[in-house]
Amino acid sequence: MKDLIYSNNVHDLRKDRNISQNKMAEDLGVSRRTISKIENCDQNLSLEMAYRISAYFNLLIPEVFPLTQKDN
Repeated sequence: MKDLIYSNNVHDLRKDRNISQNKMAEDLGVSRRTISKIENCDQNLSLEMAYRISAYFNLLIPEVFPLTQKDN
């Protein structure tokens, strides 16, 4: 398991649905900067936030935050 990492599809999901960072942030009750950091993997997420974001897109957590093989 040490070579596996979580990635995220937040940016692509948001763009596919024509949702701005500002709109998503407002809907989730966080700052636009938080959404940007999440999309760029610059912020660790709590399990609660992962659930909230997944529910926002009406998807399962692994669909939004898939586990991928780490590049060596």
